[in-house]
Amino acid sequence: MSNELQKPVIGFSCGDLNGIGMELIIKTLSDQRLLDICTPVVFASNKTLNFYRKSLPDSNFNYTSIREYSRINPKQVNIFNVWEEEVAITPGQLNETGGKYALLSLQEATKALKEGQIQGLVTAPIHKKNIQSENFNYSGHTPYFKAYFNVPDVLMLLVAENMRVGLVTEHVTVADISKYITRENILSKLKIMHNSLQKDFGIDKPRIAVLGLNPHAGDEGLIGKQEEEIIRPTIKEARNTMLAFGPYSADAFFARGQYEKFDAVLAMYHDQGLIPFKSLAIGEGVNYTAGLPVVRTSPDHGTAFDIAGKGKAEHSSFLAATFECLEIIRKRYGYAEMRQNPLKKISARMLANAVDERIEETEG
Repeated sequence: MSNELQKPVIGFSCGDLNGIGMELIIKTLSDQRLLDICTPVVFASNKTLNFYRKSLPDSNFNYTSIREYSRINPKQVNIFNVWEEEVAITPGQLNETGGKYALLSLQEATKALKEGQIQGLVTAPIHKKNIQSENFNYSGHTPYFKAYFNVPDVLMLLVAENMRVGLVTEHVTVADISKYITRENILSKLKIMHNSLQKDFGIDKPRIAVLGLNPHAGDEGLIGKQEEEIIRPTIKEARNTMLAFGPYSADAFFARGQYEKFDAVLAMYHDQGLIPFKSLAIGEGVNYTAGLPVVRTSPDHGTAFDIAGKGKAEHSSFLAATFECLEIIRKRYGYAEMRQNPLKKISARMLANAVDERIEETEG
């Protein structure tokens, strides 16, 4: 394995300057053990970082300042100075400054990701309205990355250990959701999810559950027709190439723990998937953009203006996003290596089968 894969360079965009992004970054990267498994590059400025570091006196955070990627120090946290000017930081306030510099950080980080200067990117939270400009006309990070990398479709995939929930629709008003529940959209998301589970999570034959749109999954057409006319036929079609099941009634599916029997769940809309996911993930969920040629993760929460600058932000989700980014990079490398040398995959399966047989003999 190459050195960059043994210890990949991971970028961090700062998010809204007045939110909790920089605090999350400082708390996460204060753990020096992270430097053993990755080389962090934070896209912001020294002055911005020092502003927030003063509010966290107990953090053990040291860094080196760079303006060129050739100067990246693998033994320290690196701050890539995206801007040099003084910026008025006002934690907890929604203003133009927070959105402007969040975008500058995101643009430089995404450029570095595309050019291969970094191997993965963890994005701190942005305020979706505050960041809007001529250069950012998107409903969030996910559609931005889709456009930047010019891919036909992507999937917002929420991950917490072995629970994975993807969405057919993302930031769409409730009144418009049904317009997007089409055969084409469901199939596209299922294909991305299936490929990602294999390539990014190392699952050979993933089992995918698909939720219905209406209460009780339509009750066989009594409560809406989408399940019988669109969702069920699409699942049947998808089964020609993958293990897809459903549609399931969303409330009973999560309440009864059925999600534990599947490798991933495809929800029809934002709250249908995210409410149960966040309730079960208990603050350690990760938002992953599946379908990109690169690896991008983020925490599963927002800017939290109400606690910004107070040193109260919990960084467990941001830390989980960092680890998930590293794990997916390694899984992708392993997947590519197996594809190049199928004998390794066959050997691994033979070894696993031999171990299983030996266990059965011992237990017998």
